[in-house]
Amino acid sequence: MSFSERLEKVLSLRDALRQRRDAMVSHAVKSLRFTVKDSAREVDVTIDRLGMFPEAAALLSARAPLRGPESRVALMLAYNGSSWLSTAITSIYLVGNRVDVKFSSKGADVMRLTEEMYRPVFGDAISFYRGSGRSFLEYALREPRVSAAVVFGFDENILPYEEEFRAAGKTLVFEGPGQDPFIVFPDADLSLALSDLTVAKFMYSGQTCTAPKRIFVHRAIYDDFLDRFEERVRSLVVGDPADPRTDIGPVASDVAVRRIAEQLEDARARGAKITVGGLIDGNLVFPTVVREATDDFLGMREEVFGPVAYTTPFDTEEEVVHRARSHKYGLRASVFGGEAAARTAAALKGEDYCHPVPGFTFGRFGTVALNQSRAETWHRAFVTKAVGGYGYSGWIWETVGGEFRLKQGPKLLSLETSR
Repeated sequence: MSFSERLEKVLSLRDALRQRRDAMVSHAVKSLRFTVKDSAREVDVTIDRLGMFPEAAALLSARAPLRGPESRVALMLAYNGSSWLSTAITSIYLVGNRVDVKFSSKGADVMRLTEEMYRPVFGDAISFYRGSGRSFLEYALREPRVSAAVVFGFDENILPYEEEFRAAGKTLVFEGPGQDPFIVFPDADLSLALSDLTVAKFMYSGQTCTAPKRIFVHRAIYDDFLDRFEERVRSLVVGDPADPRTDIGPVASDVAVRRIAEQLEDARARGAKITVGGLIDGNLVFPTVVREATDDFLGMREEVFGPVAYTTPFDTEEEVVHRARSHKYGLRASVFGGEAAARTAAALKGEDYCHPVPGFTFGRFGTVALNQSRAETWHRAFVTKAVGGYGYSGWIWETVGGEFRLKQGPKLLSLETSR
């Protein structure tokens, strides 16, 4: 099948998703407990993004699967998404791969609806796996037709597989957590910074890998900025995700809720000021602001996958660069301000596209936004915009010319699963 024929199928999927928009929103609300607002926005963004793939024709049309026309890619997806997952699936399919897809068990209803839309369009070129995550990785490693595995998940679950991928000579593309720094200098456009922080931190009730997690605000404006931020946080509506008025719904993962509880307990023990929220009721984590956090807090060291904002003051440009870089995750960073902010952004940014590295590279970020919103920097992601990070936020294991190597930095799934 030619690239143009595959592209037509992707555009047919876009039309099918448009027709099933309300059903997809309903399934995301029911299964994943995302709010109606977030679920509807995600479907609309996905419809738009699937329609962007013609722009990638020059980049992708000459690509071929890593191991010939029967080459398969095993794709394991995280729970924190419903329709956007189709962008990842189709980007891998477009370069000629057959795709085996494993949804999170939390998204079983979303997967069934997705399969209903896919089957008439793609036939058996895209199949859906119903076993466990462990058995799916074992399948990917032993099945000769699988050339690559693409995994969205938690770094600690994937790092132990290095020797098995070395031995199999197969490619692993991993997309993992973030503990993204959000840095505000005194000369920043504070309205822009506040708006982006509120939206990016609390969409999906904080369940995104690119949500701001470590919020650094210059001491000269710290109290004023936090007062204004807390006012916005207090106005967020907490409740039933099916209610169109709701901004914050339950956190889907019991594990994430337990970690948030441990992080808040640690913050209290260290004398933190929890000025908004701090309450957990079942899986409902109320939007929370922690003031005066230090870098040794659990909530500053580990990913916070929920609506809790850890904030901390800084005094100098050199200090905030050092603190932002001193972390195991390097997915995305946001910086707001003038000349000092521009220098900080340059100091944090990695290379434009993934590249071989001698070992895991810490202290660099795959995406750095300077006075830009999250939506701006995520435009065309997975289509023509490479995304991904450094450290344990994401990597590629691959064997080239008999030599095993590690790559880090932003990537396109389509390019990394083809040649």
